Amino acid sequence: MRLTGVNRNTILDLLALIGEHCKSLLAGRIKSVPVVDVQADEVWGFVKMKEKMRSRTQSEADGVGDAYCFIGMERGTKLILAWHLGRRTSEDAEEFVAKLAEATTGNFQITTDGFEQYKTAIPNAMSGADFVQPVKYNATKDDAHRYSPGEVTGTTKVPCCGNPDIDRVLTSHVERQNLTVRMQNRRMTRLTNAFSKMWENHSAALALLFAYYNFCRPHQTLTALRKRKQTPAMEAGLEDHVWTLQELVERSIQS
Repeated sequence: MRLTGVNRNTILDLLALIGEHCKSLLAGRIKSVPVVDVQADEVWGFVKMKEKMRSRTQSEADGVGDAYCFIGMERGTKLILAWHLGRRTSEDAEEFVAKLAEATTGNFQITTDGFEQYKTAIPNAMSGADFVQPVKYNATKDDAHRYSPGEVTGTTKVPCCGNPDIDRVLTSHVERQNLTVRMQNRRMTRLTNAFSKMWENHSAALALLFAYYNFCRPHQTLTALRKRKQTPAMEAGLEDHVWTLQELVERSIQS
C-alpha cells in the first residue's frame, strides 16, 4: 500500500481477476499443440493450513489443506501445456489429463512420476500416446534430514501403454520446473508464512505465473540455443516475440 497508494485488498482483487483471465488465455492459446516428448508431475502446496492440521482441527471447509498443482510440459520447447490445481486424487488426475489431451496433438511420448492414478487416466484420454512411468525408490529419511531431498536408491522404468522409447524416459525437466514454481511464486516457498489463505487466490497466482513463464520470460536454455531471447511460446511457434507484462494483461483481458 505504501508503494502504490492503493489498498492491498484492491491489489489482491486485481491479481485474482487477471489470474482468472490468464486461465482463459492459456486454455485458448495452448490447444492442439504438436508435441514429441511430454513430462508431467505434481508440486505440493497448501492453502490456509496443511492437511495434518486440517485433520487435527476436523475442519470441513472447502479449499483448505493440501493443494497439488499438476503440471504438464513439453521437453523440447519447455512450454507449459496444461496445469490443474486440486487434490492428489483420481478425479483431479483425470481433470488434469483431460486438459493435457486438449492441449496436445500428434503421436508423442508422455512420462510421469509413479502416481498410480495416471495408469487409468492417461490411456483413457490419450489412447495413442506412448506412456511410461519411472518409479523411484527413496531411502528412509530421519528427522534431521526431513526437509532435504530424498536419496534415490533405485529407479524402475515401467511402460504402461504404447511403445515408449526407454532412452527418453525421465522427468528431470518438469521437476526442474517445480523449482521455478517455488522460486517465482512466493506462495509456494517452503517454511514461510507467505502461503495462500484462499484457494481462488492460490489458483489465480499460479495461472498468472504460468502465463508469464510461457509468454513473457525468456528461457535461459532456449535463449542460449537460439542466440536471442526466446520464450517457450516462441519456441513452440505460438508467438514471434517476447510479451511485455502490459501485453500479457491486455491480451488476457481480451481472451
